[in-house]
Amino acid sequence: MKKKLKFVVMALCFAPAAMAQNVDTTPQVTLTDEQEEQAFTFTEAQLGEDDDMSQNVTIIASNNNIYASQVGYLFSPVRFRYRAFSQKYNEIYINGTPMNDMESGQFRYSLVGGLNNQTRGVENSLPFEVNNFSMTGIGGSNNYDFRPSHFAAGHRATLSLANRNYTVRGMYTYNTGLMENGWAFTANVTYRFADTNTSYVKGTFYNSLSYFLGLEKVINDHHAVSLVTWGNPTERSTQGAATDESYWLANSRYYNPYWGYQNGHVRNSRVVNDFSPSVLLTWDWKIKQGMKLTTSVFGKYSWYKGTKLNYNNADNPQPDYWKNLPSSYYDVWDPTDLQNRTLQGYYDFYTVRTYMMGSEEARQINFDQLYYMNHQASAQGVDAMYFIQAKHIDNLNLTVASTLKTELGKYSAFNMGLQLATNKAKHYQTMDDMLGAATYHNINSYALTNYAPGSDEVQYDLNNPNALVGVGDKFGYDYNILVNKAGLWANYTYKRGRLQTFIAGRIAGTLMQRDGKMRNGMAPTNSYGKSGTGRFLDGGGKIGLNYNLGAGNTILLGAGYEWRAPQAQSAFAAPEVNNDFVNNLKNERVFSSEIGYNFQTSWLKANVSGYYNKVTNGTEWQNFYFDDINSFSYVSMTNIRKEYYGVELGARFKLAEFLDLKAIGTWSEARNTNNANVRYMNSTQGTYHDDIVMNEGMRESGTPLSAYNIGLSYHSNGWYIDLNGNYYDRIYLSYSPSYRYQTTLTTMGNIDNEGNYIVPDQTKGRGGFMLDLSIGKSLRLKRGKQLSLNLSITNLLNNTHICSGGYEQSRSDYTVKQNDDGTTVLNNMRAYRFSLNPKKYYAYGINGMLNITYRF
Repeated sequence: MKKKLKFVVMALCFAPAAMAQNVDTTPQVTLTDEQEEQAFTFTEAQLGEDDDMSQNVTIIASNNNIYASQVGYLFSPVRFRYRAFSQKYNEIYINGTPMNDMESGQFRYSLVGGLNNQTRGVENSLPFEVNNFSMTGIGGSNNYDFRPSHFAAGHRATLSLANRNYTVRGMYTYNTGLMENGWAFTANVTYRFADTNTSYVKGTFYNSLSYFLGLEKVINDHHAVSLVTWGNPTERSTQGAATDESYWLANSRYYNPYWGYQNGHVRNSRVVNDFSPSVLLTWDWKIKQGMKLTTSVFGKYSWYKGTKLNYNNADNPQPDYWKNLPSSYYDVWDPTDLQNRTLQGYYDFYTVRTYMMGSEEARQINFDQLYYMNHQASAQGVDAMYFIQAKHIDNLNLTVASTLKTELGKYSAFNMGLQLATNKAKHYQTMDDMLGAATYHNINSYALTNYAPGSDEVQYDLNNPNALVGVGDKFGYDYNILVNKAGLWANYTYKRGRLQTFIAGRIAGTLMQRDGKMRNGMAPTNSYGKSGTGRFLDGGGKIGLNYNLGAGNTILLGAGYEWRAPQAQSAFAAPEVNNDFVNNLKNERVFSSEIGYNFQTSWLKANVSGYYNKVTNGTEWQNFYFDDINSFSYVSMTNIRKEYYGVELGARFKLAEFLDLKAIGTWSEARNTNNANVRYMNSTQGTYHDDIVMNEGMRESGTPLSAYNIGLSYHSNGWYIDLNGNYYDRIYLSYSPSYRYQTTLTTMGNIDNEGNYIVPDQTKGRGGFMLDLSIGKSLRLKRGKQLSLNLSITNLLNNTHICSGGYEQSRSDYTVKQNDDGTTVLNNMRAYRFSLNPKKYYAYGINGMLNITYRF
């Protein structure tokens, strides 16, 4: 026994990666066709794949909680996030191996895009539910089972027609199941497509081929080894957010400013190419009855490339640029603004409005004009005025995880695991298309407003000054982010009689470093080569209790406390420029708690939960082009404190054997509770500015904080019909910190007589009602074959007014001037009001998908 135990400990320390899960007994959730399509069709391509990961969702489910079992797919059309948490708090595993991105903390659903059949088998755990693969995250944890022997044997072919982000999808899956010789094989191929004429948003396209291959060998009653590989090479174009004025001019909530015509053909300036080939090796070792070790090794190399139209010593070419819009000529908001409400201004407003409403080309990018301007510039020996640049993130990730599951007796169990991971992310920018120009130099043209043309400060790379840039060449920035993590976790459960309780804990260490490949002129001694190493020790614990009161009544209690290492994505102050870490960077502290009540009878299953979570020492980072100063601004906010609390309710009434009435709803709050410290650097100066951002009371954005559903579900003789009415409210847009700097508010005169700052309210998006319908029929054919048809229609009433997210513009409603003493004062109010023109996205109007599935 001692030898066997010693071998187990050695395997935990040295074996390739893992998860300890009893693959024979672990409870799993298998999604229905409707749930699968709702949750994953929206998630894989519409959500969580945005260029800067600005939009994300959480997929949550539960066998025991009515609310959690429904909310993930019912509310996905409006990008709903469970308890308004960032997706970094929702932890995703495959065969017990962590899959969240090591730099951002988020899980990119494109990693498993098109693998709907492979992601059906999943173990879900809510924040205070114990599991066999981790200490559950505060946003829940999901573990997908990719073992070939666990997929249902047979062939499965699916044809889908839709009017969403893609319009045609074909899937074919073949699984052998576990054969008599102990082998199991699986294969899947999926293709998804939409062109610029058929996609829901004009000017966008989608082209993706997914594959999945796997084999498994059950060696004997104690050992099984599986090897799977998958990938999802995708090329797609994106939709940009726009102001309500632009939507009004286009007479469409789905106006897209990112595309235009070139030689009479549609061209999108924002194209994403994304491919993450992955391989996972898993070894399951059943040591003895009640003891099992699972070990996995995961490897992935991903290529991400996203293009963007940019300009150099020229006017902004975006068709919805504020100077191109009618309201830039005439103040449509303030009738007392006589300076910006002149007769000439009104004539200009009317002329531009008529022009932009009368021609689609006027509202889109004129690529032919950009080529013409570049040809003119080249003839004069001038650099490209317009070009397409590409942002690249290439990731190499290796992860080892191992988990030991032990049943200690009839009433208790102990699980523990080890996770080791390393990640190297290459961040760089290349020239994708010079749009007919002859030359472009790798210099910071924005800095020319502050520095002489020949100065060191304007050089992006002092090691190669004034370098000529051709198509495919790197320019602007080039650096690597290196992250290494190691962690241990464990949980203990006890269940006897009416009581079930658990305790769980984890401890981990994180190392992070920047490695610069260009010597930036703004930081000549602090940009090339490796930075110092950030070292963070994090961990935490949680406890939970369920007590069955009898007669179908159960109460649930849970509490936890964690300190979490900051994400590398937000740990560096200006990673495109220098090696500096964010000032005063600390571990994030998270307190979580929940109380719940479940009731279950033969005709009613209901639950109600209340939760409270508090986050302190938070760090957030962003960068954006700040038109006021003709510069990029790198902004880091620290000492952030937030509260998340709310109530969740779910109920299912059995009205008849074939008819259920379901209702779920949540009212939540997710807000900042203090004013954070802010440090920002403008790329034209290379110096830091410290301030206070008055963001107390700002809410989490891009998700409804109130969401309610009532639905009817009919199921009889192979038919099922689901009708769901959903109402969404309290949708906030991402707030602009620069509006709320104390120096900005002082300059604007936003101070009352008592010296208190008058802080602008956070902009809200409009909510509303959405009706969804799903109809399906399953036909059992001869010799065990089956044909399934499903038609799901979302937003049946075509409500196009529901805002699904967006952001405030980071520009001022005024111009400023600088005094001789260096102070900045208000100069003139603009006719165009940025504060009243946020950029928004709107939920799709009526849209649907028809699925035809044949199993044989």
